[in-house]
Amino acid sequence: MREVLPQLLAWWEAGETIGMGTVVATFRSAPRPPGASMLVGPDASAVGSVSGGCVEGAVYDLALEVTASGTPTLQRYGVSDDDAFAVGLTCGGILDVYVERVSRETFPELGAIAADIDAGRPVAVATVVDHPDPAYVGRRVVIRPDAIVPAQKHQEKQENGAFEQGVSLGSRRIDDAVRDDALGLLAAGHNGTLSYGPDGERRGEGMRVFVWAFAPAPRMLVFGAIDFAAAVARVGGFLGYHVTVCDARPVFATTSRFPGADEVVVEWPHRYLAAELEAGRVDARTVIAVLTHDPKFDVPLLEVALRLPEVGYVGAMGSRRTHDDRMERLREAGVTEAELARLHSPIGLDLGARTPEETAISIAAEIVAGRWGGSGEPLGALSGRIHA
Repeated sequence: MREVLPQLLAWWEAGETIGMGTVVATFRSAPRPPGASMLVGPDASAVGSVSGGCVEGAVYDLALEVTASGTPTLQRYGVSDDDAFAVGLTCGGILDVYVERVSRETFPELGAIAADIDAGRPVAVATVVDHPDPAYVGRRVVIRPDAIVPAQKHQEKQENGAFEQGVSLGSRRIDDAVRDDALGLLAAGHNGTLSYGPDGERRGEGMRVFVWAFAPAPRMLVFGAIDFAAAVARVGGFLGYHVTVCDARPVFATTSRFPGADEVVVEWPHRYLAAELEAGRVDARTVIAVLTHDPKFDVPLLEVALRLPEVGYVGAMGSRRTHDDRMERLREAGVTEAELARLHSPIGLDLGARTPEETAISIAAEIVAGRWGGSGEPLGALSGRIHA
């Protein structure tokens, strides 16, 4: 929903009714991830995508029907048959798409959710997309780290700012199970479909709840205000990271030199990283690119970075000779072999990169491969499923 939120919110604020299809589960080589949404607006226009073109027409028609009827629907789209125009995915994937009617009446919390997302506050939206009792389908709750807010009426504000549950998803048992699991997805920044028994039994089946997890953007910390850093910052922003460029030299660390960064900080790198860790602004999704290849900056910085309790990626730029020298200095500083094993150095995948832009692509490729477990090998040289 994040990709189509600006247009969705504009129609919602205008009091319009919208059809929205959302990918809630994927199997095999599905082209779009859970959470990808497509809108059918009041003017019959289409915004967004659920499959990259394979089943958009079918979802469009279904969204028109759901908008008219008001009855939400969970539809599975699979491999197409011999008819090239059949509703199906020629890539061999399978999608479960939940289609619903969105308006101020059906989704009154959308404005507050959009405000949370805009402010960078974590928020999750849990929606029942499948249940043996059709009356449950479409029930929704908004979950924040400090409160669960029922989408239905009968809310009573407590002194501590939380909300007493009213109708909610149907029972206290369901709400408790969904809240616990949704908070886990929110912490990881992943959307996902949760399965339970009809009354929230963890070992049961029958009820499926889709969770949109709108966590703040993951962070990319780029150390070293050099020309390569400008290219890495641009690519990081394209990938959805909140990018910080940090360097101790004020003459180089300027916003004019790094227009692609969200912020530019003048500080000794190791001090800045230690302060961010202390403030709780470094997590398992954070990626760190050390580009200075200067021992007086790199070594103390990597001492901190390689000992972080959790971090998504730590890479350091430099030649083979620079790498060997850096490793020796880190060992002398007391960094263990296990800690050194976390370091990606020389940084990036072997793409034959020469320019700052090409090098930034190689660094981004290594980050993406590490995040999703990719091999970094050409897909044509591999067999089996494309998406793990």
